[in-house]
Amino acid sequence: MSASRLRAGRIQPAPENHVDPAALVRARGARRSFLGSAAAGAVALAAAGRTAHAAGAPGSSLPPTGPITLGAGVGTVGYGAPSKHEAAVVRRLSPGLTRTPQSGISFTPLQSLFGIITPSGVHFERHHSGMPEIDPQQHRLMIMGLVSRPLLLTMNDILRYPSVTRTHFIECGANTGMEWGNVAVPTVQYTHGMLGCSEFTGVPLSTLLDEAGFDRRKAKFILAEGADGSHLTRTVPIEMALNDVMVVYGQNGEMLRPENGYPLRLLVPGVQGVSSVKWLRRIEVGDAPWNTREESLHYVDLMPDGMHRQYSGVQEVKSVITSPSAGQVLLDKGYYEITGLAWSGRGKITRVDVSADGGRNWRTAKLQDPVMSKCLTRFRADWRWDGSGAFLQSRAVDETGHVQPTISQLRAVRGTRSIYHNNKIQAWRVAANGEVTNVQLA
Repeated sequence: MSASRLRAGRIQPAPENHVDPAALVRARGARRSFLGSAAAGAVALAAAGRTAHAAGAPGSSLPPTGPITLGAGVGTVGYGAPSKHEAAVVRRLSPGLTRTPQSGISFTPLQSLFGIITPSGVHFERHHSGMPEIDPQQHRLMIMGLVSRPLLLTMNDILRYPSVTRTHFIECGANTGMEWGNVAVPTVQYTHGMLGCSEFTGVPLSTLLDEAGFDRRKAKFILAEGADGSHLTRTVPIEMALNDVMVVYGQNGEMLRPENGYPLRLLVPGVQGVSSVKWLRRIEVGDAPWNTREESLHYVDLMPDGMHRQYSGVQEVKSVITSPSAGQVLLDKGYYEITGLAWSGRGKITRVDVSADGGRNWRTAKLQDPVMSKCLTRFRADWRWDGSGAFLQSRAVDETGHVQPTISQLRAVRGTRSIYHNNKIQAWRVAANGEVTNVQLA
């Protein structure tokens, strides 16, 4: 299909700033369970988010020629920021999801982004005890345990090691977790927005472990600890630590932002985000997993037989259509580009299929270069909307042969009481009036 020969349809963006204080109070009253709080937030969001169609076709007059006076001078803004006209493109909270913002989540506006790189300023946040303010001149990284030469490194020390730059996604293990039981939230920012992808710069952890002289015979795991109030800790297998794990100080060409771990964080590519410990202060080498709070009480998978599955950290193959997506409105019949993101913690994405009829028929989308391991991949597919109802879905396949499952396939193994690692095929319903909503299809 040649887009140049088709009349391109227009999309009304999903509503923003659509959580009022009253809705927040109502949602917080439903905190008795994770799904209960999510559902309450979803009702408030969805009710407030419905908008009328935009006015008719734009006028035929030429656009204005622009100002005839001098604009702002060079250096007026020492550090650039988005235009004031993009002020609605921000991270957003989900009401009622957590009791306090210090132990909370903000969601990436996936529906408003292009390509695969998430701007640092809208990369999702997940904190367990708030964001510390750390002076890099005072910060230290300790490497200890089963090592012959324990290290206490300053930031200047770390910056002198040979560095690497790699692009990877970080996804919270609870991404899409609110939708295990039913449709719970109204837009892709809330269904899939615990996700970001950045160019990271730092030192391979293997370099630092070699420098410390770790015991290659006895070492089986490392423990990473953050400098936040909870001193969040996570166990990482030594094989993974020696493979592609990094000690990171740079993100998207600059130093880490405070909310993303400044001045130092761990990056464990392809594994749930909690393992990429922020504000990194200590690495301990050991011969057994530590079974810390975030490994025994949280970030475990509740299975149908009542057992908890631990250490299932790898983020399985997953994709989502970001446009058209829930909350948006198609204003015209005609040509649209279906576009979205695919990723896998097991390696590269090899194929993405899209469907406009609820999965009865699939066709292969185009993958946009670059396609990299454990990194977001942008996909695109032409679509002509004839004004009738449609169900849009995407299904990703990775280089290991894993195929993104339907929600029924996932529940058959995992049940409906889980929170983490929901990689189901996402469906968006396009109504005849152009409104796009979140639905679940078996």
